[in-house]
Amino acid sequence: MKNVQSLNLLPILALASLFIKISGSISLRPVLTGPDMAYLSSRVAFRCHARDSSPPVTYTLMLDGFPIAKTTDDQGEEPLSFFLKVTAASAGSYHCEATTGENTAVSNTIKLSIVTPPSNTRVTSEPSPPIVYEGKRIVLYCNTTRGSHLSYAWFFNRKEVTSSIPPGFHLTRNKLLVEKVTPEHAGLYSCMALSTVQDIRRFSSSGEVKVTVKVLISKPKISFSISKEGNIYHGNVTCWSTRGSHPANFSFSIDGKEVASVTATESISAWFPVTLVPGLDMGVAQCQVKTEMQELMSEPLSLEVVPVGGSVKVEVDYLYRVDSSLAAARLSCQISRGTFPYVSWFFNDSVLPPEAPMDSLIQPVLPHYALTNKRRTLTLIKLGPEESGYYRCRARNSYDDSGSWVESVAVMVQVKGVYITTIEIISISFCCFLALVMAVFVGCVYRIFAQNQGRALIARANCKEPAPSASTSLTAGKQSGAATADYNVHSQFQITETAV
Repeated sequence: MKNVQSLNLLPILALASLFIKISGSISLRPVLTGPDMAYLSSRVAFRCHARDSSPPVTYTLMLDGFPIAKTTDDQGEEPLSFFLKVTAASAGSYHCEATTGENTAVSNTIKLSIVTPPSNTRVTSEPSPPIVYEGKRIVLYCNTTRGSHLSYAWFFNRKEVTSSIPPGFHLTRNKLLVEKVTPEHAGLYSCMALSTVQDIRRFSSSGEVKVTVKVLISKPKISFSISKEGNIYHGNVTCWSTRGSHPANFSFSIDGKEVASVTATESISAWFPVTLVPGLDMGVAQCQVKTEMQELMSEPLSLEVVPVGGSVKVEVDYLYRVDSSLAAARLSCQISRGTFPYVSWFFNDSVLPPEAPMDSLIQPVLPHYALTNKRRTLTLIKLGPEESGYYRCRARNSYDDSGSWVESVAVMVQVKGVYITTIEIISISFCCFLALVMAVFVGCVYRIFAQNQGRALIARANCKEPAPSASTSLTAGKQSGAATADYNVHSQFQITETAV
């Protein structure tokens, strides 16, 4: 009987034991705290604590399911710490197991990432070296020999680059891209690689790299000049471009045959000596410029020096302000032929400076004037009575100081106090015509009004005349007719006086 009862209690005891184990494991809840990122070669601490647990409690720190440290807490009051030196093998998932008696519980998991600080940062480019023509593409890279979990900062001429400042930059991780380079993108570039762990920053900066932007060269221009030494003439051809980057190769040809070439390294211009004889056509010259990207040709230019000669005359144009008042006068010296004329101006037979000797004690002939268009145009900036007079010009070859002059006839420039322009004359005439039309219109309206008023007076007078009786019809009729006739005559006289 006792054996039967003991057999019946065995399941109950087993269930009770299982319940005690389950309840013990439920009450045993360890918590793991620690970093999720750490610098390589640094030290980190993981803390494991199971509250409301009965000591002693044994804690085991696990890395990817393998135990790496174990210790026992005999007090059961404070978290237990595990200190580790971070190596490359320290990355992984950490948790701890707490064991008290026969009960074991597992904590939460922390995944630790190992951060390698950046080092040996440098800037590389594509193309390399970083020399690019405007309109082309350039990419700069911020590279490090080692480092992880990095962010990047770029600097242009030692100022930090953002997505919009300066324009044209595109930032993507360690890459700085400019799709279409302009001359404004030329300068010094550097970068910085950074890593951050718990507000602790470590960075590595690169050196500066110079980006050169070459400007596309413009179409070359060509000109020539001539000088004289004794009886010998010297010619010089100039080839130049208004924009572009050097070096550039300039070549000079006459009638399609190359005569000379030179590489310009400091400017975008070149000079070539040439034989010139006044009065002779020495051929057609052209300049060609070559760079790595371009090959351009100038317009053709005839190498012919035409001596100054023929007729010379002065043309005068008056310039007016918006209010039609006279502002200035422009005199042009028209020369029928001559490639290199030198022009001289006269006012009342006195030469205008700067040809006359400049003496501070002598007042200038004209105080307000300007010479432009290679002295071919004389502009009288301020007009007054002292600018009135006779003006003429003369010309000779600029390359021959001893050459003869050709002169124009003097023209009169007269400055008056009042000037009436064509527009003013038309305006005054129109106003007079409009006033005349208005006067005629008012007269006509007044005459019509006066005639209507006279007719109204006659009508009222006829309404007030008494009707004749039957007994005196004949006599009265005659008298009345006579009276009516007299009244009509009188009325007509009154109407005529009113109209006048």
